[in-house]
Amino acid sequence: MSNVASPCIGVCVLNAEDLCEGCYRSAEEITRWIALDDEARRAVLRQTLLRMRAAGVLFDSPES
Repeated sequence: MSNVASPCIGVCVLNAEDLCEGCYRSAEEITRWIALDDEARRAVLRQTLLRMRAAGVLFDSPES
């Protein structure tokens, strides 16, 4: 059983780049998610963070 939960937030709409507007996974990543081990899931999540930052929907908090 996997310890890495799906990042799905129920906003399942693919944009022109084939990325989900809710979780920023590609259609292929969403389809394959169930078969991925935890290491591969973490790799996908790292990519989603990069995509979200690039799209301007996720910002790093300023350092104190």
